[in-house]
Amino acid sequence: MMVSRSARHALVVALLVWAAPLVAGQAPADFDRLKAAAERGDAESQYQLGVRYATGNGIATDDAQAARWIEKAATQGHVGAQFDLGLMYADGNGVPQDSKIAVDWLRKAADQGDARAMSNLGLMYANGSGVPMDEAVAFDWYRKAAQKSEVTAQFTLGLMYANGTGTAVDPAAAVSWFEKAAGQGHAVAQYNLGLAYARGSGVPPDAVKAGQWFRAAADQGDAQSQFMLGTMYANGAGVARDDAQAVAWYRKAAEKGQALAQTNLGARYLAGRGVAADPAEAARWFDRAARQGDGSAQFNLGVLYANGQGVVQDPVRAYVLLALATARATGNDATRYGGARDTVGAALTPEQLMEAQALARQGTMSWPPIAP
Repeated sequence: MMVSRSARHALVVALLVWAAPLVAGQAPADFDRLKAAAERGDAESQYQLGVRYATGNGIATDDAQAARWIEKAATQGHVGAQFDLGLMYADGNGVPQDSKIAVDWLRKAADQGDARAMSNLGLMYANGSGVPMDEAVAFDWYRKAAQKSEVTAQFTLGLMYANGTGTAVDPAAAVSWFEKAAGQGHAVAQYNLGLAYARGSGVPPDAVKAGQWFRAAADQGDAQSQFMLGTMYANGAGVARDDAQAVAWYRKAAEKGQALAQTNLGARYLAGRGVAADPAEAARWFDRAARQGDGSAQFNLGVLYANGQGVVQDPVRAYVLLALATARATGNDATRYGGARDTVGAALTPEQLMEAQALARQGTMSWPPIAP
């Protein structure tokens, strides 16, 4: 049974990676000269010396010394140092963790026009870290950074417009910012842009463009896009129907742990569509998805255990899986899954039924995973 995927929209919750650049061609032998210049008060030398201590380029890594020299440069107004110092206080890297001080330094860098600092200030306001949570202020900082082409801010601004976070819902504006981030190679923006074209959200529906953006993200290893691309090949939406390609893309996503891709790959092995039929391999993929809580996989695996197809027949496990699937299901699925559970349960002995019901109440699969 094929299943569809719901949209993924979540604000970024991690700080930008601190990766201050080293001076090109600077060799470790220059350390003494660099340190002397830093001790004379040259801000750029102080900053580069701090970077040297942070990265261990020719010297032992020393986060405390890195923070000390970067703070000296930051105090003199060095914008890169101010940004890095803000992240160091946010992370507690070389200094005691202090979100309020982090905000102070990020604000100094932002006031000098640093787009990375603006984006991180947006994050701090979005999370209420070091400042009161304020989605509208977060939106303003992300917009300032996005207008300077900061890619994470462009993507996040797209999500905020899509979800109405800190601003009114505006699907067209969301698409506009996703396009900017996607054009810079941001894989999750490419995925969201693919969703917009697939659903006609903010743009006219266009399955071909949806597939193009899903492929761009999938080629970068984005599991959600790989799943979506597999589904497009399975259904012939925006691309020619191709069962082998569907299997190939489902497999890429499934190997990254994408539960719906695991379920669909299992269904392909069970039906022999795009791949040779192999109930044991189907059971293995259903098992992996079922352990992540996918109801379709739990149902399918329960049926396999009930019939002894691809696995050793085990009516107790079958009942547990069908009960777990039923508990998550709604509508017709709930009726169908519950009926299968009751059919299996009717064939159990009273002792088996008591055991199966006790295991089902635990809400998990208590037995070992199916081995590859």
